Amino acid sequence: MKSQDILALPMGVNDARARTVAQYLNALLINLWTEGEGFSGKRPFGNSGWKVELYYALVKGGAVKGVFDEEWDDLFDIDTKAADEIIEKAINSLFDS
Repeated sequence: MKSQDILALPMGVNDARARTVAQYLNALLINLWTEGEGFSGKRPFGNSGWKVELYYALVKGGAVKGVFDEEWDDLFDIDTKAADEIIEKAINSLFDS
């Protein structure tokens, strides 16, 4: 899956109210800029589950392996290392010239 495909993946319910991965990352960067020294890497949108919101989109979009439990709306067995690498590559693609 290409970085542009990753960025276009739809987000599930999330605290940034973003519709896509790209919008979520944009909101994260704007929050960092706005909050400055007060930025919370643990809780940038008010809770500590912000990375899971991205993992959810990656698993649901088929970009990374993981188990999604529809009944409990929860993720299991996520390859977080692969997910982090995919997100980092997608971020870098935003700045490639």
